[in-house]
Amino acid sequence: MMETNKMIHMVTYLLMVVGALNWGLVGLFGFNLVTTLVGAWPMVERLVYILVGVGSVYEFATHMQNCKLCSKK
Repeated sequence: MMETNKMIHMVTYLLMVVGALNWGLVGLFGFNLVTTLVGAWPMVERLVYILVGVGSVYEFATHMQNCKLCSKK
C-alpha cells in the first residue's frame, strides 16, 4: 500500500510540475506546451488538462501526510 501511495504521489507531483511549467510558458511567452505536443489530438489535450487538475487537487488534499516539512510538529 505504501508503494502505491508513493507512486501516486510521484505521478501527481509530476503532473503539477507539467501544469506549472505550461502556465509559466503561457504567461511569459504565450506558448502552450501541451497544445504544441498533443494539439493534433484535442481529446488527449483535454485529458492532460483533466489529469493535471485532478493531480493538483489530490496533492493539495494529501500534502500534509506526504511533506516531511509540513508534517513536523
